[in-house]
Amino acid sequence: MTRHAGTSDRNSTLRAAAARGAAAGLVGVAAMTVAEKLEQAVTHRPSSYVPARALLTLLGREPSDRDTPATWNHAMHWGTGALLGALRGVWAAIGIRGSHANATHTVVRLAFDQTVENATGVGAPPASWPGPERRVDLAHKTLYSFVTGLVADRWIAPRLQSRRGVTSH
Repeated sequence: MTRHAGTSDRNSTLRAAAARGAAAGLVGVAAMTVAEKLEQAVTHRPSSYVPARALLTLLGREPSDRDTPATWNHAMHWGTGALLGALRGVWAAIGIRGSHANATHTVVRLAFDQTVENATGVGAPPASWPGPERRVDLAHKTLYSFVTGLVADRWIAPRLQSRRGVTSH
């Protein structure tokens, strides 16, 4: 395999962007967590432990629907935020930035959560949820993605933005 000049620098930049993006994702999770707690104080909606149950299932355990493993919930909550923040950090470095990127990232976040939760069998498709539950989930994940994106775009320069391929041919 032939290495092009700058491949090492490019990889280094992408790794650094992913690390900063993960940190931006943690900022996004913090904002989402505060918003969730405020919303729950007003609506009296209980905490969901589906994320924890999905993580435990991925790890080979078989949690029941009655299990409320708070530590595992935090691990999934913050871990997913950091993981998808890393993706958003790479996007910022390659020029996928701004409100359009934030909106797209919201879809990625929702899709990731639903894929994991439904593939493990511990969640139900959002179409089966009551409307208010879908709206709350969308609002919280939107907040996460927009805060993550704002921080990532501020912390990470678009050093690797390409102008190649701007046409279809």
